[in-house]
Amino acid sequence: MKDMMTPAGFEDYKSGADYIESIAGRADTAVILGSGLDAFAAAAEDPKVIPYKEIPGFPVSTVWYQKGELISGKIAGRNNYIMNGRFHWYEGWEMWQAAFPVGVFKLLGVKNLIITNAAGGILPTYRPGDLVLVRDQIKLVPDTPCRGRNVEELGPRFFDMQKVFSPRLAALALESAEIAGIPLKDNGVYGYMSGPQYETPAEIRMLGLLGATLVGMSTVAEVIQAAHCGIEALVISCVTNMAAGVSGAVPDDAEVLKTGAKAASGLGEIIKSVIASL
Repeated sequence: MKDMMTPAGFEDYKSGADYIESIAGRADTAVILGSGLDAFAAAAEDPKVIPYKEIPGFPVSTVWYQKGELISGKIAGRNNYIMNGRFHWYEGWEMWQAAFPVGVFKLLGVKNLIITNAAGGILPTYRPGDLVLVRDQIKLVPDTPCRGRNVEELGPRFFDMQKVFSPRLAALALESAEIAGIPLKDNGVYGYMSGPQYETPAEIRMLGLLGATLVGMSTVAEVIQAAHCGIEALVISCVTNMAAGVSGAVPDDAEVLKTGAKAASGLGEIIKSVIASL
């Protein structure tokens, strides 16, 4: 891993992509699994598992319950990449490192990025276990994965953020959920907070006033890098707890994982159906 203060250049992304391709081939879809949602990794047929520590340039997951491995395997007869574990700013990684795999995926031919996460519910109508289709995001922290020298091979210096949350993939997700009889709420706005501490009630009230319906500590760097790379994104959050001050409950890691595991089956069905429809 290079100096954290020096963002990756094209050769860094290419080294990671070349290594993955030599073992797992190419794919047009990648899935990033959130906390407690790793059961989907078992859906891949003929899987090839690559620990992050073996991939040039990849950070290594430090959150104890995230396995830190890239899985390549077939779903609906097509090769896919599945990230079982992700990277967060609060772990000490820079934003560009949290989003580094997305740039690697671009060079591997990925056009569709399916991102899942565990999130706190801000809307009082949400309940733990709800699945929410995310349509937009709010990032109040100043950093971005694209700060520094632009990597032209990935995308332009300035880029649009209005269409990265793909209407096409969202429509497939809603259709898949309806056919499977799995409730999928369609009103998600993901508010990013840096963590690792959970938010204060005042911070949650602020996010609610700004229009956020969910809060979490991941995802936004990956979505920004996807927009930079011209990759369409589908983001689905699992409400694993109610945000601070909404219900009076105290956020708890064990409850987050337990609730995520319960919702993983339905979320996995939606993802598999979306991939089959691509």
